[in-house]
Amino acid sequence: MTIAFIDTVHPVLAERLTVAGHTCLDLSGDDLPTLKHKLREAGGIVVRGRVLLDRALLDDARDLRFIARAGSGLENIDRAYCAQRGIALYNSPEGNRDAVAEHAIGMLLALLRHLPRVDAEVRSGRWERRANTGHELNGSTVGIIGFGQMGSAFAQRLRGFDVRTIAYDKYKQGFGTDAVEEVGLDDLLERSDTISLHLPLTRETTGLVDAAFLARCAKPVRLINTARGPIVDTAALLDAIDAGTVLGACLDVLEFEERSLLGLRNDPAGAGILQRLHACDRVLLSPHIAGVTHESYFKMANILADKILQDLADGEL
Repeated sequence: MTIAFIDTVHPVLAERLTVAGHTCLDLSGDDLPTLKHKLREAGGIVVRGRVLLDRALLDDARDLRFIARAGSGLENIDRAYCAQRGIALYNSPEGNRDAVAEHAIGMLLALLRHLPRVDAEVRSGRWERRANTGHELNGSTVGIIGFGQMGSAFAQRLRGFDVRTIAYDKYKQGFGTDAVEEVGLDDLLERSDTISLHLPLTRETTGLVDAAFLARCAKPVRLINTARGPIVDTAALLDAIDAGTVLGACLDVLEFEERSLLGLRNDPAGAGILQRLHACDRVLLSPHIAGVTHESYFKMANILADKILQDLADGEL
């Protein structure tokens, strides 16, 4: 079949599909009107996050049999429409789970020990030791919300730090082990010193971490979000930091990223939130790169190849 690559992924995916006899088209530089025209002949689509695959774009792709997302999140795909048409969906969270987990650990340690601040101070000639006394992860309780590929990988990385790891997943039960205690959400919010989010972006999770959520925490916490930005209400988070109910945050993703960022800057309220966020030294930021490593770039594509080729061999596509 003809498989359209809307985004750039590791070449191993196209190489393996081509060896299997399929035609791979690089459409990663095409605009939407051109894509809509060229997708008419596509039997498969490979995507990351550049394009919203909604009904309007997919309607003319009458031969479409599958969409493959290099990565984990499927929020840029109209899943209900795909289910209606019997279009198979693939993703590869197994490919970047380790990268996300390591990044979350790194951000948390940097926040606890004030590493960005002390690095800047030493480079400017300041040698402030007592003022930069940090905290140990050892002995604390880390709560994980969402225990899929990312949450479980994060839990694995915590095992060497002698922390108490507790986890909540609304849609999964029976995952508790000697290393991870399965708990309810109220219990997690009562006991956690650090809360790490590992959730997909859905209508249910959008704005989940708001003022009411943070008020339910029984003690001051640190928050990690390497999942999706809109899960956290940024203004509510900053208010909680100002009030001392949140001690700090590690945000690899923002409520307003890329496409919406310029629009938000032109909005007075949104611009104010960004200004507060950038000025807050108790928030550690990175540009949505938790899952992006040289290794994960290959693994995400190679795992998609495994899944697609296996289903083709089994007659599932």
